[in-house]
Amino acid sequence: MAYFGIQERLNTIEHALDKSQIEIGRNTEFRILWPRGELGSLPDDARQDMLIEGVQLDVGDLRKMQDEVHDLTIRIGTMESLYSTEQE
Repeated sequence: MAYFGIQERLNTIEHALDKSQIEIGRNTEFRILWPRGELGSLPDDARQDMLIEGVQLDVGDLRKMQDEVHDLTIRIGTMESLYSTEQE
């Protein structure tokens, strides 16, 4: 009876070890593939990516506006210079 009890305990421990090995393998795979984006992404990540993309577009638009304002400032300065030269 003791032999069968010990044998059953060994089987239980071996089964737990096998389950742990499988879990470790899955964890390793997840740890490597998740940062690469190969396992998909969370909905929050997708939303954040969309928001970042929107901000990048807004920044591009603001840079274009800044360039246009700079060009207009130069033109106005040139026109004021010409106007003051004509007044003299």
